[in-house]
Amino acid sequence: MDGEGWGYVCCVLDLYTRRIVGWSIEPHMTHEMVLAALNIAYVNRRAPRGLIFHSDSGSQYASADVRAWLALRGLRQSISGTGNCYDNAPMESFWHSLKVVETRGQNFATQAAAKHCVFAYIEGCYNTTRMHSSLGCKSPAQFERGSSPKSTAANDELIIHNSNAARLNQRAA
Repeated sequence: MDGEGWGYVCCVLDLYTRRIVGWSIEPHMTHEMVLAALNIAYVNRRAPRGLIFHSDSGSQYASADVRAWLALRGLRQSISGTGNCYDNAPMESFWHSLKVVETRGQNFATQAAAKHCVFAYIEGCYNTTRMHSSLGCKSPAQFERGSSPKSTAANDELIIHNSNAARLNQRAA
């Protein structure tokens, strides 16, 4: 973004369905940004106790406030090893997709414009039409429609929320 500086995005991905279930965009990479995305994901998914939240090792994810939020809800935390992109490969794939498909070459004059762009990509493309080989070449929405409540409930323990922060590139005016 140009006029308003950097923008950082935090997303929470449901590993079972590959759906982005919570996200936040803020001018600074803070634990508040992570908590905002986690709150949305928690409301959207009603995560069962014991569910694993996986993230990289950034201070915003390892903060006392994030750990307390997870503990209060009975969620566990897993943190990637330093420099190991394979620990968080599904989320890294999302960041690549967001950057290549949607934000490359974009010139965001405001935080609101960046938020609109990210929202449009997540809800208008990634969750609804982008096919994933891990889902039998279905989008997350198509995959969820094809899952019976029983099979989804049976896999609740397998759902892992991945989160990472991606900086939207600052663009010249």
